Amino acid sequence: MKKKEVYSWTMYDWANSAFATTIMAAVLPIFYYDVAAKNIDKTTATAYWGYSQSIAVLIVALLAPILGAIADHSNSKMKFLRFFAYMGILASILLAFVGEGDYILASILLIAGTIGFSGGNVFYDGFLPEIASKNEIDRVSARGYAFGYIGGGVLLLINLMMIMNPSWFFIPNSLLATQISFASVGVWWFIFSIPMFRNIKEVKHEQPQIKGSYFKIGFKRVLTTFKEIKQFKQLLLFLVAFWLFNDGISTIIKMATIYGRDIGIGSNDLIAALLITQFVGIPFAFLFGYLAKRLQAKRALYIALWTYVVIVLLGYFMETAAHFYALAIMVGFVQGGAQALSRSIFGSMVPENRHAEFYGFYGISAKFSAIFGPFVFGIVGQLTGSTRLGIVSLIIFFLAGIFILSRVDIDKGKKEAGYPSDLTM
Repeated sequence: MKKKEVYSWTMYDWANSAFATTIMAAVLPIFYYDVAAKNIDKTTATAYWGYSQSIAVLIVALLAPILGAIADHSNSKMKFLRFFAYMGILASILLAFVGEGDYILASILLIAGTIGFSGGNVFYDGFLPEIASKNEIDRVSARGYAFGYIGGGVLLLINLMMIMNPSWFFIPNSLLATQISFASVGVWWFIFSIPMFRNIKEVKHEQPQIKGSYFKIGFKRVLTTFKEIKQFKQLLLFLVAFWLFNDGISTIIKMATIYGRDIGIGSNDLIAALLITQFVGIPFAFLFGYLAKRLQAKRALYIALWTYVVIVLLGYFMETAAHFYALAIMVGFVQGGAQALSRSIFGSMVPENRHAEFYGFYGISAKFSAIFGPFVFGIVGQLTGSTRLGIVSLIIFFLAGIFILSRVDIDKGKKEAGYPSDLTM
């Protein structure tokens, strides 16, 4: 294992997970609901939050495979990672200037930040097969999520203390403390990305000479990959399964806080519960890396997905802050494990020299799935006047994803990619 490179790679997860926790999951949804969208109907505010999430990931989904193909051809994954990281960092800092009634500005900056966060992850994920061997890819992927839980959780804890007790930080009120917390995400993201940018050296691959602009090259390679991916049948089947169950996972991450606020749970309880999720997730991300070795990755992933089915069902009946705390702990058990194992299972079936390009397809699966979940959540809430029906509808995505996952043969998928099938997955 390349210890320095692995450490530097995992530190980027530490860095950008602050955006996932403080902005996507915990603080901004409440701020959006209570402050930015203060003057509009609350069910509509919840729907607008969902629509903003959907627009952001739609843009990333359309860009990801082309950008991945361009990055592979030009050997420039790191350049693209920097570009998207800086976009997310700037958007996070600018959120500090959003005030009462500025829900449009908040939505625009959320979209820009999410593009930076998700777009960067396409290239970040593309480095995983380059720094980890096939035998270590599950553990390294799980370690990345564990570091992300720690980094995102530490800053969320600091921000929570700042918002609940602004006088401790010589801040006059909680509103200003909340706005400062958004800027802190950008600063945190920038500082802890430095090891990744300095220490990871991109593996240079020989590429055929193709005339034309990078966009044209990328578009041609995407079309080629769409045609060629048919020969990687197990990889394609896994992408479909991932597309479905990730829809449910990403929607729970992005909508849980604003859903809890909509049914009357206090903002401090919501943020504290999500903080608990972060720290519960640390040991369990490592645990799922261990389970992947003992039970095989696919079986360990089943455990996580069936737990999500239970979470969705219980979420429909949630009434009190205590219920939200309990469900937050359950999410902490499985969230990192499900995402880490999905990434490593996919990576085990990706052919050599096509990492960024195929992770672009992985990214587009993740992003397209993340479009429909928040949209369905929002539209069901608007049509029925009840967000509870929106949360229970997510069970369809998990059950369908589990069914298709059961049809995936990972050993066969590795053979299709040109790897030996004796590596346990």
